[in-house]
Amino acid sequence: MPDASPTFPLATSSWDEAELDALQRVIASGRFTMGPLVAEFERRVADAFGSAHAVMVNSGSSANLIAVAAAVLDPRSDLNAGDEVIVPAVSWATTYYPLHQYGLRLKFVDIDVDTLNLDLEQVEAAIGPRTKAIFAVNLLGNPNDFRRLQAIADEHGLLVLEDNCESLGATFEGRFAGTFGAMGTLSSFFSHHISTMEGGLVLTDDDYLRQMLVSLRAHGWTRELAVDNVVHPKSGDAFDDLFRFVLPGYNVRPLEMSGALGIEQIAKVPGLVQGRRANAVYFQQKLGGLDDVRLQKETGESSWFGFSLVLEGALAGRRADVVAALTGAGIECRPIVAGNFTRNPVMRYLDADVPDALPAADKIHADGLFVGNHHYPVEQQIDLLHDTLAALS
Repeated sequence: MPDASPTFPLATSSWDEAELDALQRVIASGRFTMGPLVAEFERRVADAFGSAHAVMVNSGSSANLIAVAAAVLDPRSDLNAGDEVIVPAVSWATTYYPLHQYGLRLKFVDIDVDTLNLDLEQVEAAIGPRTKAIFAVNLLGNPNDFRRLQAIADEHGLLVLEDNCESLGATFEGRFAGTFGAMGTLSSFFSHHISTMEGGLVLTDDDYLRQMLVSLRAHGWTRELAVDNVVHPKSGDAFDDLFRFVLPGYNVRPLEMSGALGIEQIAKVPGLVQGRRANAVYFQQKLGGLDDVRLQKETGESSWFGFSLVLEGALAGRRADVVAALTGAGIECRPIVAGNFTRNPVMRYLDADVPDALPAADKIHADGLFVGNHHYPVEQQIDLLHDTLAALS
């Protein structure tokens, strides 16, 4: 059994008295449903990451859901049921499910074993006449090469969406990840860069999409939309417009507590990311000399969600031994997301085009794992990680 208080945990809190005081203010106010604090958090997130708009929901998974919904339902879009969307073979389940739920065909492409992101050579080779979009995932804090990815998309007229749930605060060529696609998603779940307990956001520069997202997160109604909104004209009768439904939406609204927490957390992002990046420098220096471990290759400036380890040489095929040793040393670890997602039993329900071979994703599936990273120094924990792995080689 793992230690109840691990020496090197996967995740720890980034809260202090500011977050606790924010919660108490919400409790004292008596307003718990989505309100002005959520709206203020959205404004601050948009400002922090250089996006025109941010729309908050109750999770990063819900952010992916309403982003895909908006992309399909947007009358300006040529994305329809039956069309193909290119996705990486390594990602979280709710990158894929919204695409399936909107009748889109998942076109799986292998990853680059070094960056853990889409192999862009294979992306280009996978594009066919039914391909309409790319859902790029920035894995474990690491951005994609968006210069090249966008050039590919532009050449073939493809929509780009961005799952940035693990990479808040990362940048590529000076621009924040999550702002390259038509929409990009963020997560503020406990184990991520910032925490609002549960929470997620969609970033976009397009006001039409923003209005669609606002409607979609709350039943598909017009209540939160302005009188002069572009999604659907209001009747002009304030009472009638309370319950006017125009899109097939959801109820994925966040709580006001989450907005209050987010206001405090977003102010800390520069320091939180700086701390993670400082740890990454030490991690790369310390473990870079281990011949039997492949480390993630940084693209742009990663925000280092965690530290991936791909076992090679004497450690290849011995992940169970490595996990047992790390656990015994008090080091928490997990598979790299879901490994090769196409190996999951849920695939029998999904309309998908899966290549005959996905060697990089299979390597991650068999020999990949990751450990945590934090906003505070963890040099001693990294030393312990190094010594534990070195003893196994």
